[in-house]
Amino acid sequence: MAARPVTDRPGEGRRRGDGPRCPFCDIVRGAAFGRIVHEDADSVAFLPLRPATDGHVLVVPRRHLRDLWDLDDTTAAALSRSVLTVARAVRAAFRPDGLNLVNSAGAAATQTVMHLHVHVVPRFEGDRVGSFWPRSGSPGRPEAAPSPREWEPGVLDRTAERIRRAAPGGVRDAHG
Repeated sequence: MAARPVTDRPGEGRRRGDGPRCPFCDIVRGAAFGRIVHEDADSVAFLPLRPATDGHVLVVPRRHLRDLWDLDDTTAAALSRSVLTVARAVRAAFRPDGLNLVNSAGAAATQTVMHLHVHVVPRFEGDRVGSFWPRSGSPGRPEAAPSPREWEPGVLDRTAERIRRAAPGGVRDAHG
């Protein structure tokens, strides 16, 4: 599919005058150029301006949602289907060695465009992206620094319990 704007559909994109325009909403509406690779009723997928690797794609919901915490179950299911469709297409087109799906919620997590989006990032041995996870202190690495406090069994138990209590419907401990 060639780069082209998508049609303007009612209710799509952010047009309110109460804040800066959203560049992703502009692409969804066709008010800004986007190298669109997939679209359906609920989402649009396009290349970022500065891809991390060949085949890096952003998948966004058509409706403006700030981040993952604004996401409802119906839109989450539709977005997940689109992400899977794009991931399969990226795999077929580029035959990467691996793939990262990345979503950042909030500035502390490095979200720079405040419109929910999922990065589909094909990974290749030796690419410039590097590891997402901290390298020092990794379990099973003899050269690693001492384990951080977060890996202590008591801390892990307390963390798991906090999340179980906050989860709707409750969650049982897998070991008890």
